[in-house]
Amino acid sequence: KKVAFGLRWAITEMDKRYRLFQKVNCRNIVAFNNRQVVKQEDLFDDGSAADAGEEDTPKRLPYIVIVVDEVADIMAAVGKEVEPAISRLTSLSRAVGIHLILATQRPSVDVITGTIKANIPGRIAFKVSQSNDSRTILDSPGAEELIGKGDMLFLREGSQLMRAQGAWVSDEEISRVVDFVKTHCQPCYDQVLIGRLDKIKEDDPDDTLADDIEEDGAPIADVEAGGGDDPDDELIPNALEVIRMTRRASTTMLQRRLRIGYTRAARLMDKLEERGIVGPQVGSNTREILVDLDNEIPSNTPFADQTAAADDDSDTAAGEGSPE
Repeated sequence: KKVAFGLRWAITEMDKRYRLFQKVNCRNIVAFNNRQVVKQEDLFDDGSAADAGEEDTPKRLPYIVIVVDEVADIMAAVGKEVEPAISRLTSLSRAVGIHLILATQRPSVDVITGTIKANIPGRIAFKVSQSNDSRTILDSPGAEELIGKGDMLFLREGSQLMRAQGAWVSDEEISRVVDFVKTHCQPCYDQVLIGRLDKIKEDDPDDTLADDIEEDGAPIADVEAGGGDDPDDELIPNALEVIRMTRRASTTMLQRRLRIGYTRAARLMDKLEERGIVGPQVGSNTREILVDLDNEIPSNTPFADQTAAADDDSDTAAGEGSPE
């Protein structure tokens, strides 16, 4: 759950950086960090408005590297939650200086899905047991012929396979490097993020702290749900209305409009897909809307009665107190 929360925090940080880049007219983190922040007087003003809008904009942004040590373990535990987050980060986060390193000892297609692999430009394969594993990583055989002990194949975007030798780094050397960095570099931690991570209980499946995150780290209150077996079902009419108004079937759109966490918005979208209202997720594109939401939901849709009931309630509330 902490991994899922951390990845959603990274998505929020990515979106925040894109808004910063738009504000200062920069395309990527290199242009942002190298931009000239010079206050120049306006020839038609007294100079007080110079550099307007830059007061709350940082001069530089740090690079962020997220390392996932064993993807197979995470995909087995919370795959439905982390796969969309990993896919979005791998496709969009490079330009804002957020990078992912994914490692696994089980390179199967259910761990390294096609959506994730398509957005990872650099890949390294050590010795594997069979050619299928090599194809999963590199899209070609060869890694099964390596001799081990750091022997590897490296593939980067736009180039051919390169054979390389990885260096052995002992635990003692790692400790010395870490001690040196700790001594000479002052760390700067996000205390709000650390505090929220510490509150997440890994063994409590009902813990919802990881479902809510806001740009400044403060929690976003989920829309309160009433009785019923599944609280998410009560948000279905609201989700349908959002999709009808925006003409977009997007998890992030539901998250923003309904002010709910990413996990809950993803669950709502999965329910709509299961009932045939929206199509499956294809890459980073929005889902296809399969029904006409301007008219009534088809009667064979399990949410038809629920949506109609919500409309009846609103009509009744609107009619109360009206003259006969």
